[in-house]
Amino acid sequence: MFEFAMALLIVVVLVVLYLLTCIRVLYEYERAVVFRLGRVLATPKGPGLFLLFWPIDRMVSVDLRTVTRVVEPQDVITRDNVSVKVNAVIYFRVVDPMKAVLQVENYLHATTQVALTTLRSTVGQAELDELLAERDRLNRRLQEVIDGHTEPWGVKASAVEVKDVDLPERMQRAMARQAEAERERRAKVINAEGEFQAAEKLKQAAHIMTPYPMALQMRFLQALAEVATENNSTIVFPLPLDLLKPFLAPDKVTG
Repeated sequence: MFEFAMALLIVVVLVVLYLLTCIRVLYEYERAVVFRLGRVLATPKGPGLFLLFWPIDRMVSVDLRTVTRVVEPQDVITRDNVSVKVNAVIYFRVVDPMKAVLQVENYLHATTQVALTTLRSTVGQAELDELLAERDRLNRRLQEVIDGHTEPWGVKASAVEVKDVDLPERMQRAMARQAEAERERRAKVINAEGEFQAAEKLKQAAHIMTPYPMALQMRFLQALAEVATENNSTIVFPLPLDLLKPFLAPDKVTG
């Protein structure tokens, strides 16, 4: 009787130990795809506590958090035949754990490779100006193409960002010369507009002062005073006869 009790106790202890080893705990962001005798169970397990009856059960844990992967720099020739080196960052996450395990061997590696080839092909279809100035539209196009490829795997590409665009040195010099020429053009246009506005104001002032010769003379004298103040020099200018008429008039009356 004692031997039977001991054997029963040992069996109970072994069963308890077996059940303890079958306990699995998953975090809130994890799911487990369980295979029982090679066949997948209907729904993923988790989060929280569940039992995994080994050796008949095997599980594959899947992380549901957003994953960030840097796409290594790629040498690409744009549509206008400019050689550039481009890299990008892709953000994606698993939305269907069953598909991520059953439809693709390694969804992380597969998604990264799809992003790499898509980056190369999409940038190759764009022109350099579009690549530099319309980055947002290019990012949206990359995201749509990658998401179309990864959707059957249960993976959602939430965003793709082109990170760096490295141009050849000769192209950088050409763009610097172009930018400098553009700045010079804008400066000349602004200067010409200023001259035009000044000429318009002078024209309006001339129309106002023409009926009043004395106003013209006063403005002339004022300009001479300003020049004499700014520059320490001797100025020789003709004296208008109109200024002498008030002094000559009394002599004529006396005579």
